Amino acid sequence: EATEVDIASKIAGRIDTILVKEGQFVREGEVLAKMDTRVLQEQRLEAIAQIKEAQSAVAAAQALLEQRQSETRAAQSLVNQRQAELDSVAKRHTRSRSLAQRGAISAQQLDDDRAAAESARAALESAKAQVSASKAAIEAARTNIIQAQTRVEAAQATERRIAADIDDSELKAPRDGRVQYRVAEPGEVLTAGGRVLNMVDLSDVYMTFFLPTEQAGTLKLGGEARLILDAAPDLRIPATISFVASVAQFTPKTVETSDERLKLMFRVKARIPPELLQQHLEYVKTGLPGVAWVRVNEELPWPDDLVVRLPQ
Repeated sequence: EATEVDIASKIAGRIDTILVKEGQFVREGEVLAKMDTRVLQEQRLEAIAQIKEAQSAVAAAQALLEQRQSETRAAQSLVNQRQAELDSVAKRHTRSRSLAQRGAISAQQLDDDRAAAESARAALESAKAQVSASKAAIEAARTNIIQAQTRVEAAQATERRIAADIDDSELKAPRDGRVQYRVAEPGEVLTAGGRVLNMVDLSDVYMTFFLPTEQAGTLKLGGEARLILDAAPDLRIPATISFVASVAQFTPKTVETSDERLKLMFRVKARIPPELLQQHLEYVKTGLPGVAWVRVNEELPWPDDLVVRLPQ
């Protein structure tokens, strides 16, 4: 047996092409199939256009903010000017009242000075109101900048998501292995998660077998084993014990005799070394029946008939 890996489409769509055949060896990262990305490409162009539009809005909002700030500075200068004018006419009005009490100036002159002071005070209040309005306009411009920047970020996030979907449309091998079968064909429309290919991880190949309690209890993880396949009876394949079940179970129907199937047995896995698999990838197949041999006493040597023999 070996670990099976499904190659599936992350997004819904139509299969554009499949680049591998059943039984073909593939390397990690190799492109195995491609999904149709025409719709995604159009969506990405739309997102890029939205980014540019939002960036233009940010620039316009920045320019408007600078204009409002300039207007505020001008309005503040006018306030200072109106304040100086008010101070001047207020002093003149004060002097006029003193002179009028002594009869040094006419009542008309006093009225004129009073009117000038009131006019200057009104002009100052108007200038202050203009400053307040300019400051409010600045806050509005800043709000517009924040909103425009938010639109830029949202459009950029959309573009990144679409770019990731386009990248995910290339279905790549997650590890070295062999394509076991094609589940779908070019032109078929898949839902998200739809399977396209099935492959086996040839770096993790093992045989599962069953032992009674007494023998299973003597095994240790990492201990040696020998595998003999029905398809290659002359070979003696080295393996290591990688798993011993913690709970006994009834053995499956594939066990040879009915008597054995009625017993509670422990499931055991013997794993073939990955470096050995890499040396003989062309011979590696899954689903082959065979026999596993283990030593219940590791101090004893392997018999001559179980000495390692590999393909030449």
